Amino acid sequence: MSAETEILENLKKAIFEGNAGDARSLTLKAMEKKIDPLTVADVLTEAIRKVGEGFGRGELFIIDLSMAAEAMKNAVPIIEEEIKKAGKKQKTQGTVVIGTVAGDIHDIGKTMVSTLITAAGFEVIDLGVDIPAEKFLEAVRKYNPDILAMSSLMTITTPEQGKVLEALRREGLRDKVKVMVGGGAVTQEFAEGIGADGYAPTAPGAAELAKKLAGIE
Repeated sequence: MSAETEILENLKKAIFEGNAGDARSLTLKAMEKKIDPLTVADVLTEAIRKVGEGFGRGELFIIDLSMAAEAMKNAVPIIEEEIKKAGKKQKTQGTVVIGTVAGDIHDIGKTMVSTLITAAGFEVIDLGVDIPAEKFLEAVRKYNPDILAMSSLMTITTPEQGKVLEALRREGLRDKVKVMVGGGAVTQEFAEGIGADGYAPTAPGAAELAKKLAGIE
């Protein structure tokens, strides 16, 4: 096994096992060894996709997906910086703006969705948590995304998703972006009631929904 292959295999293992420290150190090592950042990005994507698939089949648990997502968060910024330096571009399936709505500071579910949507080939702009409607609108204007994804874990904050959709309609932006919603307090009935384009109850399901909304088989 070559040194490059060993680094990449260990990096894949670090993501699959949710080892954030190893994910960061191995990614840095890969950059030191001048391994193509796009190759490293592909390895990361393959690893997190396998975690998502395992979770979807019931072979892995929510903690496994959460830890893998955290490991990805330690590796991806390093890769993105190297790709920018090299002037390279990754092929993307589209752009997704994602955030947790105002009044809600829960991050884990959104982060897992963001990670798996990235693994599905999208460029993801994560606004963070406690995002008011005007910030979502500002992001839609600025980034012109294909999809806007909103998360809400608490029942008292789910109405914020409806407020964002109302604001999009009021500002003439609704037809310019697909809207998907999710989170522990959200249901299919609620999503349909506020006029969202789609709802997914799980992170892997959200990644599949993003592909469907983007017209990807």
